Amino acid sequence: MILSEIPNIKHLDTNNFFLLCGPCAIEGEEMALRIAERVVTITDKLEIPYVFKGSFKKANRSRIDSFTGIGDEKALKILRKVSETFNVPTVTDIHEVSDAEKAAAYVDVLQIPAFLVRQTDLVVAAAKTGKVVNLKKGQFMSPGAMKHAVQKVKDAGSNKAWITDRGTMFGYQDMIVDFRGIPEMRKIAPTVLDVTHSLQQPNQTAGVTGGRPDMIETIARAGVVNNVDGLFIETHFDPSKAKSDGANMLHLDNLEKLLHNLITIRKAVQHLK
Repeated sequence: MILSEIPNIKHLDTNNFFLLCGPCAIEGEEMALRIAERVVTITDKLEIPYVFKGSFKKANRSRIDSFTGIGDEKALKILRKVSETFNVPTVTDIHEVSDAEKAAAYVDVLQIPAFLVRQTDLVVAAAKTGKVVNLKKGQFMSPGAMKHAVQKVKDAGSNKAWITDRGTMFGYQDMIVDFRGIPEMRKIAPTVLDVTHSLQQPNQTAGVTGGRPDMIETIARAGVVNNVDGLFIETHFDPSKAKSDGANMLHLDNLEKLLHNLITIRKAVQHLK
C-alpha cells in the first residue's frame, strides 16, 4: 500500500480508511495549527491514518478578486511547520509545472486539481518528484478514464498514485457522485472520496461557489459502504468566515462524531460476505 511510503503516517495497522483533512486554503499560521491540532487529536484517538491538507495557493477561482493565498513560500512554510509540530504528513495541490519541485520541498503528497488532471506536463512533473500523487478525477471525466492519468504517473517512473473522486457535473450548478465508479477506480489505484467538494454547487451567478454541507455525512457514509480507501474532508472552525470553499465545508466541531460513525459503518461492512 502506498500509505506506508509516506513519512510520519500513523495507525496503518488499524485497517481504517485514511483521511486527508484540513482547511481549503492556508489563511495563516495560527488557523492552520489550530485546525491541525484538533484533527490530529481526533485521528489519534480514533486511530485513523491522517494527512493534513491545505492549499498553499488557489489558482482556480471564479472571480479575480477572490482570495488566492498569503504568498507561496509563506504558506508552504506553514505546511512544513504543521508537519514538524504534529509529526504528520501533509498534502497540497499544484497548478503549474514549476509548482511541483517547489511544493515537494515542503510537503509529502502532491495533489493534481480536478480541472488539471489531463495536463500531462503537470502530472509528469509531480510524479518525477518521487512524492505520492493524488489525482483528482475531473468533473468531466468517467471513472474508467482515470486509468490514463494513473498511467502517466507510471510512465514517468512512479507507482505512487491515488485517485480522488470529487463528483461529476450534474447540470450547470450541481455535482453528483456516481458510486458505481468507486469499485471501478479501485481496480486502477487506491481511491479516495472527496466528500466536501462533491457537495459544491459551482457556477453561481454571484461568482461564489455554493454547497450542501448538510449532506456531508450522507455522502461520506455511502463512500465507506462502497469501500473507499480514503476520505477527503475540508474543515474549518468557522466555515462562514473561511476564505475559500466555506459553503461546502464541515465545521470542525462536527468532525469527531462523523468519523466515529464512519468507523462504525466500516467495521460492519468488513464483516459482510
